[in-house]
Amino acid sequence: MIKQLGNIFSRFSERYMPEPIIFAVLLTILTFLLGLALTESGPIAMVDHWHSGFWSLLEFTMQMVLILVTGHALATAPAVKAWIQRLASQPSSSAQAAALTALIACIFSWVNWALGLIIGAIFALEIGKAAYRQGVKLHYPLIVAAGYSGQMIWHMGPSSSSGLTVATSGHFLEDVIGIIPITETAFSNYALLNSLMLIFFVVPITFYLMSPRKENEMSDIATYAPRFLEDTQKKDMPTPNEQTIGARMDSVWLTAILLILAGSYAIMHFYRNGFDLNLNIVNFIFLFVGLALHKTPVRYMNAVTEATRGASGIILQFPFYGGIMGMVTTSGLAVIFVDAILSIATPATLPVITWLAAGVLNIFVPSGGGQWAVQGPILMEVAQELGVSSGRIITAFGAGDTWTNMFQPFWALALLGITGVKARHIMGYCMTLLLISIPFYIVGLTFIQ
Repeated sequence: MIKQLGNIFSRFSERYMPEPIIFAVLLTILTFLLGLALTESGPIAMVDHWHSGFWSLLEFTMQMVLILVTGHALATAPAVKAWIQRLASQPSSSAQAAALTALIACIFSWVNWALGLIIGAIFALEIGKAAYRQGVKLHYPLIVAAGYSGQMIWHMGPSSSSGLTVATSGHFLEDVIGIIPITETAFSNYALLNSLMLIFFVVPITFYLMSPRKENEMSDIATYAPRFLEDTQKKDMPTPNEQTIGARMDSVWLTAILLILAGSYAIMHFYRNGFDLNLNIVNFIFLFVGLALHKTPVRYMNAVTEATRGASGIILQFPFYGGIMGMVTTSGLAVIFVDAILSIATPATLPVITWLAAGVLNIFVPSGGGQWAVQGPILMEVAQELGVSSGRIITAFGAGDTWTNMFQPFWALALLGITGVKARHIMGYCMTLLLISIPFYIVGLTFIQ
């Protein structure tokens, strides 16, 4: 049944799913019309709301670009990439490859959303290449979808935008809820047990069961991305410039000095603030770990240059989602959406209702941090009124925010560029996972303590 459901949604997606930038434009138009229909805002006011949010995510955009770029550079470090290639050569069937790719993507996405996204993409690519070389038949779009599946996990982990935000001094809700350490969100029993259920059971088993069994139902990497099968390995040939004084300055000693400085600050940060993970310290750590793995500044700069190609979608589309966020927030649409769902909440049902509300709004505002800015104040007010733990609701919010990433292709932009497929090739399988996971979310968020 799961395989048939995957086939149905895959055919639907390939026929009707637009490219991510078109998705953003259509959501802009839909939000504008909803604002006119459901709020007191007129056309001029909605245009003002749109522009007021258009550039509101510039700082956050840069933070997200850095997470993506540093994660990509870390994942492509020679030692990490060699490990990926060895592991990618192990599966002997399409089902095994899909399950393993999903497991790897989920584990690393839980650690850091960008690292998981990039490792998931690179792992899917290497699985496709290894299977082609070894004569193992598999369905490449399903493998790539499995590489994206970690984006359904990350917001319950330590790179949680909402969790890191409320753990950062000066956040916009500090007067209401204070500083909430990451130990009460991502590292609480509630978040950990729900994450483990999804990572090791729901996601990999779903992809295993979706995998086609007949060879005529499979399409390998040669069908979708034949360019990756070409031998593009560059030989290390010395060039005249490599012997210049300027070239010799690209030394591991410079890296060592920077690592001493960075390591000293990281130690001082955690000594002074406890286990304080926020967006800036996460980016800081990933930047210097990547530098260490690439050994010299110029090698790391080359890796970062390659990584920035995957950031183009974020740079272009974040302003549009900022505009959507401006319309949703300023017009009052957010209050209408969230209040309508939260009006039926009780202490027992609030986590599941929060998850559903976050999932709905994520389609319009696919930015965990931006969405938290919209929903956070309302959710925290309701949680306090009903006597529900703030950490519990932040976890449920994160689960909902990433749940509908399996419908919203925004975060797949970098993965699509790395693997060479289109959004419509993978989103049908992702939507199947979205549906299959519903009962597990409901049970986990309601009954896990």
